[in-house]
Amino acid sequence: MEFIFIFALMKVYFYHTQDIQRIMREWGEGRFPGHYLYGATQLGDHGIDVVFHRYRPLLLSRWRLILYNTWQILTCREHFDAIYATHYRGIEIIIFLRAIGLFRRPIVIWHHQPMVTAANRLRRSVSRLFYRGIDHMFFFSEKLIGDSLASPNARPERMHLGHWGPDIDFFKRLQREHPAGRHYGFISTGKERRDMPTLVKAFNDTGAPLAIYLPESNDISYRRLFDRLDVKDNIQVNFVSGMIPYELSQKVNRASCVVICCKETKYTVGLTTIVEALGLGLPVICSRNPQFPIDVDKEGCGISVPYYDVEGWRQAIAYIMEHPDEAARMGRRAREIAETRYNDTICAREAAEVLRNLGYRKNA
Repeated sequence: MEFIFIFALMKVYFYHTQDIQRIMREWGEGRFPGHYLYGATQLGDHGIDVVFHRYRPLLLSRWRLILYNTWQILTCREHFDAIYATHYRGIEIIIFLRAIGLFRRPIVIWHHQPMVTAANRLRRSVSRLFYRGIDHMFFFSEKLIGDSLASPNARPERMHLGHWGPDIDFFKRLQREHPAGRHYGFISTGKERRDMPTLVKAFNDTGAPLAIYLPESNDISYRRLFDRLDVKDNIQVNFVSGMIPYELSQKVNRASCVVICCKETKYTVGLTTIVEALGLGLPVICSRNPQFPIDVDKEGCGISVPYYDVEGWRQAIAYIMEHPDEAARMGRRAREIAETRYNDTICAREAAEVLRNLGYRKNA
């Protein structure tokens, strides 16, 4: 007698604020790291099928974008059991509909900042209703969770630490295809709230070679900033257009150390750059952001410096230059952390565990 077993798949609607179709296409070609998709590409390994949101370029107003996303989700012809989102931005209406019972499917999001208590009564009421529409939230660090618990909207049983980390296979393949040879110099990438005056002053004083890559964007005035900065010949400033992680990762892979100098914030500014350094096995010097999930000093994979501390940056740069063997050890420790604790495979497993515990309606 032959038995046929039909395994019911859960299906989730995956929402991203970035160009999902482009990322998926280039990820399939080996040219985009999968961690930008927050484990979505590996949910199938856990019995979860995925409907990918149809991205619309951010040329629309905020409200037109929200209305477009709402329409796409409500009219989706494929059945799905839950929404898995990398951010709440753009799906606010869906979340409010969930809060008042007009959208029946659970919503799981990544929350990038600590939850806060609104300043006035009206905003507190709106916030309370909004968070009622989110079933579960992933946070990038314990500090973000701890800060969020002060909010009256926090529900600890629905707040989870996600070990978001690099697509190890992507970085290993990149290193095979584009071997670095001799690692040389320091490199700074990333765009959000970078503290260029502090970084430039420190490297001007040390003479250490630094390559800076910044976005060519109208809403970030780095070009005007550099018109006012005194930049010495040891610093090369490059402006780039669009999302080109593959090309930038090749440049990062040739450096000896990654530097992340940021302004003070209440969220994980600079984390994406740390994740890349972990994946490539490179040491880091970074601003001491308490929201980071990784203490680079304690973990032995880099050096942290207080915000706006030029002298601290000078000392950290000099230490890396004068102790190449220790810097190499930091890099090896970085890759070890990525392979064992923070990577996209672990992230996918954690996301799948939360999603599968939602009590979805099975469709055999």
